[in-house]
Amino acid sequence: MNSTLVGVGLTLLSAGVIASGHDQYMEDNWDEPDGLDDLDVFGSSGGSEAEARQAGDDGVSGLDKITAQMSGGEHRPEQQEMCRAVAEAIVTRTHLVVQAGTGTGKSLAYLVPAALSGKKVVVATATKALQDQLAEKDLPQVEDGLGLPAPLDFAVLKGRSNYVCRQRVAEVGSGGIQAELGDQGGRADEPAPAEEIEREEGETAAPAGIVEEVRQLVAWSQTSQSGDRADLSFEPSDRAWNMVSVGPRECPGAFNCPSGGRCFAEAARERASVADVVVVNTHLYGAHLASGGVVLPEHDVVVFDEAHELEEVMTSSLGVEVTPGRFRSLVTSARALVEARDADLLDSLASVGDQLGALLGDRVGTRVLHDEARPPVDDRELAELLIRGAEVSRRVTDALRRTGAQRSFLPDDGGSEPDPDRASRKTRTLQTAVHLAEDLHRFATRGDGEVAWVDGTRRNVRLRLSPIDVGPVLSTMLWGEVTSVLTSATIPPRIVERVGLQAFPTEELNVGSPFDYRSHALLYVARHLPDRRAAGAAEALHEELAQLLEAAGGRTLALFTSKRATEAAAAALGPELPYTLLLQGDLPKSLLLEKFATDETSCLFATMGFWQGVDIPGRALSLVTIDKLPFPRPDDPLLQARRDRAGGGAFSLVDLPRAATLLAQGSGRLIRNADDRGVVAVLDPRLATASYRGVLLSALPPMRRSVDIHEVESFLRQALEDETA
Repeated sequence: MNSTLVGVGLTLLSAGVIASGHDQYMEDNWDEPDGLDDLDVFGSSGGSEAEARQAGDDGVSGLDKITAQMSGGEHRPEQQEMCRAVAEAIVTRTHLVVQAGTGTGKSLAYLVPAALSGKKVVVATATKALQDQLAEKDLPQVEDGLGLPAPLDFAVLKGRSNYVCRQRVAEVGSGGIQAELGDQGGRADEPAPAEEIEREEGETAAPAGIVEEVRQLVAWSQTSQSGDRADLSFEPSDRAWNMVSVGPRECPGAFNCPSGGRCFAEAARERASVADVVVVNTHLYGAHLASGGVVLPEHDVVVFDEAHELEEVMTSSLGVEVTPGRFRSLVTSARALVEARDADLLDSLASVGDQLGALLGDRVGTRVLHDEARPPVDDRELAELLIRGAEVSRRVTDALRRTGAQRSFLPDDGGSEPDPDRASRKTRTLQTAVHLAEDLHRFATRGDGEVAWVDGTRRNVRLRLSPIDVGPVLSTMLWGEVTSVLTSATIPPRIVERVGLQAFPTEELNVGSPFDYRSHALLYVARHLPDRRAAGAAEALHEELAQLLEAAGGRTLALFTSKRATEAAAAALGPELPYTLLLQGDLPKSLLLEKFATDETSCLFATMGFWQGVDIPGRALSLVTIDKLPFPRPDDPLLQARRDRAGGGAFSLVDLPRAATLLAQGSGRLIRNADDRGVVAVLDPRLATASYRGVLLSALPPMRRSVDIHEVESFLRQALEDETA
């Protein structure tokens, strides 16, 4: 394989192949006059060297065929190299980690061999934008361009809470909207990260009034073909949507639900079960692993696009989260379902939720239940409260079971008609009670490999239990079951070890980028600036930033590591700035980016939410500034636990890789197409002076480097002249 290997470079090839029936169908019926007619399709187990080479050739030929049909399409060696590597990895059942720089076209590089493989493939993405791109553009392009003998069947599958629940709609209709409102302070199954609602920021506001919103949702559910929240013409409030949807831990399953035969979520799962390629959110894939593998259909290959997010997403998905709102919502749901003698139980459960909120309100951002905390914190009250909460939750579960919470849609012995809606409510409430008891028990029985900590805000606290290291979990649950492709424009250092792949045959590849960074981009480090802790450091940084903005003629994305620094810079420069200043928080992200792209000389000041996912090609963005090396906060509770485990190597194993990845992500906002030119300016002298600077610099694109601001001014002036010529 013609590739640049990084690390150990374990061999890609192994022996033996068995062709599936679908593979044989493709082989027998392929009839294309473009050089693909001798396609040797992939086998279902590790293939030989010759078969791997043939698969690679076929993948590249298919990619070239699609490229030739694209308007302005061009053959990119980097894309072809990645395509070949993915095709060979699928045949040989070798895991592949591939860094594909901006402009490579990595989605086609893995979709083409996936489509040709005859295997069931799941593609997991970290963002809705990429999910939409795959489903609406790339996969249809692959299907049309390859001219396969059988259509390429693909589907998008989302978390259950993204679909309207027909049973909840029926209950709202029969019981009345006001009766269903109850206490919506926290739904019985508050969405974990794996079930986060996938919606775009800044969509049209919902109609005023919760009752009217629900009425519109009910009416929409009667005509919708998908039940998918993303298909709505307005964005409902979470409270309204929660009334007509359920999370995965509320849902009793189609068999136990009166509306199970018409369930939107089950219909989406059915479509996914027969699709060749299934596109999901990475959080949902984490939920699949956490459930023991019952969320997604069985598959042979998984592609993790935006793989730089994989470790953190899995850390979130494989953990546990408890909030006071879960107690309140369970109590509200159960009151109408339990016998009068059990009312005191519900009062006790509500009291536990209230006490939990009071105990955690001042602990946001800290570790809890930690014996070696410094300074020491007595968490015995919290530990006892969690144990009591688990016990009361179990007793509430028993109370619900005593009142016939099990599903029963048949008339009783007295001949009275059953109430399927009430039975369904009981089943859902029982589910939530069981899961709350289980989650609380997890905290009481946590292991050495887990960390308990408090997330959220004072008014919306979340007690979380997270694995310190996801590697062992993924090693046990995932890597031995499927072939994986991990890809991103920025692959984090040591990702193989961090996600537990080191014990499996794994290839690491960096195909680079087709963009000419050395000619088109300059990395400037303000080596002369004082230490950030020195007197006058902020003023010096603002003066440097003002000089850079003037040199670029505006057209700047100024990235900061904190909200405070963002607002301070805007306050210092805004009054004298001759360009439009856009500040994160003034408008939704999508509107800010739209204004930034259309107002060519505007400047956008933003923090962490804009370090990735910003794609502004052309003259509107010629300068990216970074105020400070993006090292994580020293008091981050999860990273504290990882540092403790890493010991003396904590900085190089925990902090430095994260900073390198985020720095590369921020720098990657600059060059978005082959014609872009500009400067990345890092206003932190440590990038030029610190002993660890080499690790950070190696993560960045191969830009020219300078510490002379006059060179920056000359470069930007020339770039602007070239663009206007």
